[in-house]
Amino acid sequence: MGTGEREMSWIANTYATTLGYYDINAHACVTGKPITQGGIHGRISATGRGVFHGIENFINEASYMSIVGLTPGFGDKTFIIQGFGNVGMHTMRYLHRAGARCTGIIEKDGSIYNPEGIHPRELEDYKIEHGTIIGFPGAMPYDGNLLFEKCDILVPAASEQQLTGTNAADIKAKIIAEGANGPTTEAADKIFLENNVLVIPDMYVNAGGVTVSYFEWLKNLNHVSYGRLTFKYERDSNYHLLESVQASLERKFGRGGGRIPITPSEAFESRIHGASEKDIVHSGLEYSMERSARAIMRTAMKYNLGIDLRTAAYILAIEKIFKVYHEAGMTFT
Repeated sequence: MGTGEREMSWIANTYATTLGYYDINAHACVTGKPITQGGIHGRISATGRGVFHGIENFINEASYMSIVGLTPGFGDKTFIIQGFGNVGMHTMRYLHRAGARCTGIIEKDGSIYNPEGIHPRELEDYKIEHGTIIGFPGAMPYDGNLLFEKCDILVPAASEQQLTGTNAADIKAKIIAEGANGPTTEAADKIFLENNVLVIPDMYVNAGGVTVSYFEWLKNLNHVSYGRLTFKYERDSNYHLLESVQASLERKFGRGGGRIPITPSEAFESRIHGASEKDIVHSGLEYSMERSARAIMRTAMKYNLGIDLRTAAYILAIEKIFKVYHEAGMTFT
C-alpha cells in the first residue's frame, strides 16, 4: 500500500546498481515498474480489472445467483466500494462499464452516496484536483457507516479486518468481493455463510495484480515485449485472409469481373492490426481469472461446499501443492 511505479523503479534501480550489477535479469527483481524501466502495459489497472473479472465469473452463474437471491448479470446491480485507491478506482470503472451502478464510496476521511449512481471518471477527476472525494458535487455526504447501506455488491478495497463478527450481520450486500487483503475476519465469514452472502475470497479475486506482475516478470526474463515478434505477422495475415475471401467470392459470384467488397465486422476491425502488449495482458488476465473461477466452482461442487468459496479455494490450492509434491516423489500415501 502507498507505493506505485516510482517506488518500484527506485527498488529496481537500487538492486541493479548494487547486488544485481552483474545480473542481466536484475530488473526482474520487482514488478509494477514504469514501462521505460521494464514495466508492462496494463499493470496499473490489473488488480481492479481482476476484481471485476472475478465478480463477472460468479455473477453470471445462475446457480450461485439463485442462492443469494439475485438475477445473473450486471444490468440492474448496485455496488458500494470501500477505498478509492488504485484497486477501488479501477474496480469502479470496470463495473460501471459493465452496466452496474455505483451508489457509494467509502474513504478514510468520509463517505459519499448517490442512489442514482456516481460516475467514476467524474469522481476520479475530482479527487485528482482536490485530493479527496469529500465535497464531490455528484453525490451527497453520508453520515453513518456506508457498509450497512443496501446494495447488491460490496467491494472492500481498503485494509484488513473491516468486516468483523460485530458488523457482519448488518451488511446488506448479497455479494462481497474482497479487493483488499484479508478484509473479512473468520467470525464474519461464518455469519455471511449463514446469511447466504456470497464472499468471493481475496486469494482469488484480488489476484489480478500478481498475475500481471508474473507477466511482467516473464517479460523481463525474455527481454522483449509481448506482441513485438508477432504483431506485424498477425496484421498481415488478417489482411491476406480478407483478400483471399474477397477473391474467392468474386471468382464464384462476381459478374463480369465485378468486385465484391468485404467489410470486416466491428469486432474484427478492432483486432485486425494484431494484438498489442496491452491486448495480450488483458486477454491473459481474463483467461486466468476465468480458469481459476471454474476450478473453484468445481471444487465447491465436488466437496458439497455450497457458496463457501474460501474453503473451496484453499482446498484447490492445497490439492495443487500436494500433486506437485506427490508426483515429484516427495510425499507418500
